[in-house]
Amino acid sequence: MMILIAGPYKSGTNDDPTLMQQNLSKLEAMAVPLFRKGHVPMIGEWVALPLIQLAGSESTGDAIWNEIQYPCAHRLLEKCDAILRIEGASKGADEDVRIGRERGLKIYFHIDEVPDANKDEVPDANKDEVPDAE
Repeated sequence: MMILIAGPYKSGTNDDPTLMQQNLSKLEAMAVPLFRKGHVPMIGEWVALPLIQLAGSESTGDAIWNEIQYPCAHRLLEKCDAILRIEGASKGADEDVRIGRERGLKIYFHIDEVPDANKDEVPDANKDEVPDAE
């Protein structure tokens, strides 16, 4: 599954870039565990932040930032199969969960709730096949 990791990014930071980076690091800390469970992790900021910069945003919360930040996550939700909502107050993440529920996505609140997709993988029947040496 492609799973959107949702949680605080801007919330509680007073737009302090250091605190926002700490929040992003908390979101990113879930990416490798999701990948190791056989899923594709996605974080809205991975897509939104480069777009915001390329579009010419000058500060967090300016018109360009608002045009891209949350709509980006909402568009990603159209492609995601589930949401992992990590802890922390966040209106944006709560909205992601609301939208996800409307769309019938599975909502997880802890990494341990996410199923291990590796158990469902079918072994490659050809992986042990040796090419003919002629």
